[in-house]
Amino acid sequence: MAETLGMNITQSKEPLPAGVTLPIYMDNHATTPLDPRVLEAMMPYLTGIFGNAASRNHSFGWEAERATDKAREQVAKIIGASAKEIIFTSGATESNNLAIKGIAEMYRERGNHIITQVTEHKAVLDTCKKLEKQGYRVTYLPVQADGLIDIEDLKRAMDDQTILVSIMYANNEIGVVQPIREIGKLCHEKGVLFHTDAVQAVGKIPVNVIDDNIDVLSLSGHKIYGPKGVGALYVRRRNPRVQIAEQINGGGHERGMRSGTLNVPGIVGLGAAVEICQNEMAAEAVREVELRDYLRAKLEAALDYTQVNGNMDHHLPGNLNISFIYVEGESLLMGINDIAVSSGSACTSATLEPSYVLKSLGLGDDVAHSSIRFGIGRFNTKEEVDYVADKIISVVQHLRELSPLYEMVKEGIDLTKIEWAAH
Repeated sequence: MAETLGMNITQSKEPLPAGVTLPIYMDNHATTPLDPRVLEAMMPYLTGIFGNAASRNHSFGWEAERATDKAREQVAKIIGASAKEIIFTSGATESNNLAIKGIAEMYRERGNHIITQVTEHKAVLDTCKKLEKQGYRVTYLPVQADGLIDIEDLKRAMDDQTILVSIMYANNEIGVVQPIREIGKLCHEKGVLFHTDAVQAVGKIPVNVIDDNIDVLSLSGHKIYGPKGVGALYVRRRNPRVQIAEQINGGGHERGMRSGTLNVPGIVGLGAAVEICQNEMAAEAVREVELRDYLRAKLEAALDYTQVNGNMDHHLPGNLNISFIYVEGESLLMGINDIAVSSGSACTSATLEPSYVLKSLGLGDDVAHSSIRFGIGRFNTKEEVDYVADKIISVVQHLRELSPLYEMVKEGIDLTKIEWAAH
């Protein structure tokens, strides 16, 4: 809801700069547009090649199976796995559920303790909360002010009942990349399985399940210019061999871990998407970092009282989460209704709550509410970044003119010393 507020406001009639078409999409952590090359790869499997990959008696089924086998190889390659370790799912939410619930159920006799962190995606947090109701113990590690966990906290949290650690590779809101290799190494030393939600990382930064000591990994197609409704789960086959109890019962597809007819066109699209990422990721990362740093510099040069959230030394290339203090995020979104970005608020029931991720960094409600997440992606241009920066600067300056708090701060008044009268 927060991302669409204000879309009915009359748009400016000023002439647009060359190379800019409205609206501008800069919310690539929420989802990405389908790359035309991915659609091209998918098209034959939406029309003529329509067989069921589990039909082993005729050429229609064989062709579909060949296509899914190729995609399995493509997905495996980008994370340094083998094709037999890839399970196709409907997306990362299902992959996270299958990994966490499936391991919890399979290893119940060994222990009942799971460790995760407070800034995980809801697909992990809500899954863990469900398991708590079933008698599992879950430790939610805090994060430091820069969004990174403290490895010492993880060490202290582990005990002889710990069976699983689930820590996301990169955060969807603040773009912070966790010390995954170190976490995985510690887990292996302790004989604990390590799962990572790598949705925001795979295809954007190098990920290798062997080097990173990862046992189970979730990924999704629609975050990397592939189709929605398809994802994968990597499940390690040796050192250690990971076993997962199926959560969807049926025909025993996907090595008995995930029953259901395979989404062949989607899987082909996922395979094509990761192959493009494999070939272009390094150059794309350099370009996105340049655009992100350019956007940041332009905003910080023109506006005071801004704050970048999250550790920028361990960070996704295209992510910038920045607070415009003394500006309400929802008002800012309404003022830039021709630009798609996300605010630091989440819609919950009838109230706008500040993002739990930003609150976990120690940000106050006012600062969290003033935050905007920019997700720069493959199809964004420098001209678009210029337009976005200029528009943000103009709207922030206008909103601050209307803000008595900003005026008081500029006059040197310490807001913490003011006793506000209650009415």
